Amino acid sequence: MTSATRRTALITGASGGIGKAVAKRLAKDGFDLVVHYAGNPVKAEELAAQVKQAGGKAIAIKADVAIAPEVESLFKSSLKEFGHIDVVVHLAGIMPLFPISSGDVELFDKVISTNLRSTFLVLSQAAQHMTAGGRIMAFSSSVLAKSFPNYGAYIASKAGVEGLVHVLANELRGRNITVNAIAPGPTGTDLFLKGKGEALIKELANLAPLERLGTPEDIAGLVSFLSGPDGALVNAQVLRANGGFA
Repeated sequence: MTSATRRTALITGASGGIGKAVAKRLAKDGFDLVVHYAGNPVKAEELAAQVKQAGGKAIAIKADVAIAPEVESLFKSSLKEFGHIDVVVHLAGIMPLFPISSGDVELFDKVISTNLRSTFLVLSQAAQHMTAGGRIMAFSSSVLAKSFPNYGAYIASKAGVEGLVHVLANELRGRNITVNAIAPGPTGTDLFLKGKGEALIKELANLAPLERLGTPEDIAGLVSFLSGPDGALVNAQVLRANGGFA
């Protein structure tokens, strides 16, 4: 792919488990990368350096994706560096678990801000700046179908994400920009594994007919598909990559 035809992908939360796998896969596919991070510059810079060493182009940019001016700055800096943004993958998010009965409004607000408000802000900027042929992906979760105890705030935030995706796809009618959500099932990342014992992890893995956890690379492959020519007709969908979990 020549420099004149190279595409650019902006990945939020790129220093996380799935984000890192997505970044590496899209770099392999020939994309220049904007590696977004919120609080870990070392991991983000290391990832950008790895992409450069492999012959690609990448920059790391810090932003709090729940703050409108910082999201706007993230997109402006990306456009200044590469001139265009062709794919946006919004992965940044948190998953604290607590019962609704706790009445923990502060933690609830943090989950909604980090997961849902940030999606609104990132999708808004993507809609404003992407040209024809663009691909926008937000992240939901297959846990929506399970209604597990303690997942109330997280599920509420991700249900909102799916709603935004469907509406934005309709708002972008005629611009040849696709908007989809990816909803992984249990996936072997630090975010998922944190605080879970081996027995619980095995139990959750066995809920799916495939009887295994997903891997970050599984999800990266789906992002690659949606970003490429074969994914051009997939629009306004929630793709539940979960091995049959739900």
